[in-house]
Amino acid sequence: MSGKKTYSILFVDDDDFLIDMYSLKFSQAGHKIKTAQSTDAALEKLHEEGFTPDAVLFDLVMPRKDGFELLKEIKNQNLAPNAVLIVLSNQSERENIDKAKSLGATGHIIKANAIPSEVLQIVEDAVANRKG
Repeated sequence: MSGKKTYSILFVDDDDFLIDMYSLKFSQAGHKIKTAQSTDAALEKLHEEGFTPDAVLFDLVMPRKDGFELLKEIKNQNLAPNAVLIVLSNQSERENIDKAKSLGATGHIIKANAIPSEVLQIVEDAVANRKG
C-alpha cells in the first residue's frame, strides 16, 4: 500500500448485505469505513460522534428519512463540509439525479450497473480530485 492514500468513508444503506460487502471492499483497500442503516444513524455519527468523512456514500431509498433528507441535513448542519457526497442507488430517473445534485450530491452511481470495485474506484477518484 505504499503511497496509496486512505480515506474515511461513511456508507449509509438499509441493506445488511450491501453494508457488509462495501465495508469489506473499502476496508481491504485500506480505508476507514463507518456504516449506518438509516439517515438518523448517519446523522448521529456525523453530529454526535464527530466523524468527519472524506466521502459519504448513500442510498436514496431508506425507511423514515430518505437520502434526500440526509443530504439536506448534512448541508444545513454543515456536518461533512469537505466530503464528497455520492448517491449509490437504483433510483436512476433524471429527476432524482438532478434533485440529489441540487442538494449537494457530487456523484450518482446506479447500484445495478456498478460492481463494488468500480464503486471503490469512483469514490477514491472523487475524493482524490476533490482534495487535489
